[in-house]
Amino acid sequence: MDRSPADPAALRESYEDGELVESVAPPEPFSLFTGWFADAVGAGLPDPNAMVLSTATAAGEPHARTVLLKGFGADGFRFFTNHTSRKGLDLAENPRASLLFPWHARQRQVIVNGTVERLPQAETAEYFHSRPHGSQLGAWASHQSTVVSSREELEKRFTEIEARWPEKDSVPVPDFWGGYLVVPTTVEFWQGRKNRLHDRLRYRRDDGAWILERLSP
Repeated sequence: MDRSPADPAALRESYEDGELVESVAPPEPFSLFTGWFADAVGAGLPDPNAMVLSTATAAGEPHARTVLLKGFGADGFRFFTNHTSRKGLDLAENPRASLLFPWHARQRQVIVNGTVERLPQAETAEYFHSRPHGSQLGAWASHQSTVVSSREELEKRFTEIEARWPEKDSVPVPDFWGGYLVVPTTVEFWQGRKNRLHDRLRYRRDDGAWILERLSP
């Protein structure tokens, strides 16, 4: 069967830019993530901190969306959002999540699975006050994930909020907005390889220690 270039099944790419082997893998995932993240930034990838956040309701209905990573370390991965948004409500019911970093231009992915907890208010406030003034106002103006009648209504809310707090330092942290920490139980590093024999190394937390495993592609 002939396939047009617009047919997804006709698209092909051979992955031959790198490898990932156990001999160069550190004993824990965060050092490797730090190196890969720095590489994505150094390569000039657009939004290298963009990640697909997947959550689910208590009944198991899944939801996915792209958010921005705002910090990471040995304790986990941080992001901020509206607690009353769809993701916030999912996490209140079911505090587990998956993160996917799709660094396609580097033929790499990182997949994180773990539990989720709210960040302390002091850390949320520190990050909120580092944001641009417009982003601070937007957090107040948007009732995230709720139905809005029009773009005009949204912009009207923003204008009203801007009049209330015209200076950056005057904007308080909304009580419905804050940070989350994804505490990983597994972190998988995926490196594209020739003939679809991709390298997949997974770090799995076991009784406080990290176990390194190779997964079949």
